[in-house]
Amino acid sequence: MTNADTSTSFIDQVSWNSDGLVPAIAQDFETGRVLMMAWMNRESLALTASEGYAVYWSRSRNKLWRKGESSGHLQQVREIRLDCDGDTVLLLVEQQGGIACHTGRASCFYNLLQDGEWKENQPVLRDPESIYEGKA
Repeated sequence: MTNADTSTSFIDQVSWNSDGLVPAIAQDFETGRVLMMAWMNRESLALTASEGYAVYWSRSRNKLWRKGESSGHLQQVREIRLDCDGDTVLLLVEQQGGIACHTGRASCFYNLLQDGEWKENQPVLRDPESIYEGKA
């Protein structure tokens, strides 16, 4: 993994959108399962590279968001990749606790289109209220 403290030139090679963000997909390092999609800004990408854990930019809270800071479900980053157009980041991660979604599921992509309707196709592994209870 690149150390962001010594070199951040990789950040300049990313095609940031007009808001200074890039989509970031988190994928399980071992299984290849797509876990979630979030946004990164320059600082969150640099922190992710230097710390080795996923840091995203929360558009709703307008601040950095360290994945797992409230839930304990950290994402240890094994590889950081950039797509051919330079406009999407892929994080290959070890998902701690087996839950990536704030709904208590393994993946945020739990809705499956069947017969013109979205149907949930993953179980809730842990009640979200118990994950976030007492945490703001």
